Amino acid sequence: MMRRFWKSVALEPRDGDYAVLLDKRTLKTPGGTQLLVPKERLPVALCIADEWENQTTVLKPHTLPMTSIAARALDGLNTAEARKDVVAYLLRYLDTDTVCFHESFPERLTRLQDAHWKPLISWVEETYGVEIKLYEGILGNKQSDATVLKLGAVASEFDHFKLAAFERAVLASKSYLIALALVEGHLTVDEAAHAAHVEVQSQIDRWGEVEDTHDVDHHDVRVRLGSAALLVAHQGQLA
Repeated sequence: MMRRFWKSVALEPRDGDYAVLLDKRTLKTPGGTQLLVPKERLPVALCIADEWENQTTVLKPHTLPMTSIAARALDGLNTAEARKDVVAYLLRYLDTDTVCFHESFPERLTRLQDAHWKPLISWVEETYGVEIKLYEGILGNKQSDATVLKLGAVASEFDHFKLAAFERAVLASKSYLIALALVEGHLTVDEAAHAAHVEVQSQIDRWGEVEDTHDVDHHDVRVRLGSAALLVAHQGQLA
């Protein structure tokens, strides 16, 4: 495991970007790219610097969510072909999207579905002019080609930073629709986390929370969704 070898962390302006410096050496991604953050994303650069400043003795990768998501954008999504492949992969989540599986009982679950999922589905349909199918079973589910093409086209327009945020949000929430609403600013991090937690929350309401499992998982999802939201937030949203 890597031990802290640097004494100071700083930011340095560079041609419209900010570089994160460890003892005046530019922080690089695992792929060897200089980790440069656009100036309009200054809060992101500050968070990355803070993550490295708060590494005490041993480097803990799980405490570097902003560093890792920025590195993903710079290393893995820096070409049009790479972004196309990622969008195609993420579109698979539409056919298994958690917010499309609605149950008619128990009542505690239907209340949560109505509160967190139905408004989200209505927003997607109204915003993008698509129809979202709801599923009753686990087999043979598929959204229409028109819906897949439209929502895939939306994600295809994302730049590498926004797509990195979208990818992390999809994987964290297991939902294309929750992730889309998050990166487009329709859902807050709390709202997205609660939407992703509906089924588990229903079980907790019935059976109780398992310490060090349910709570840890929920906070982990919030951290991942939070890093995605911060990466795409406008300056006005961060003021």
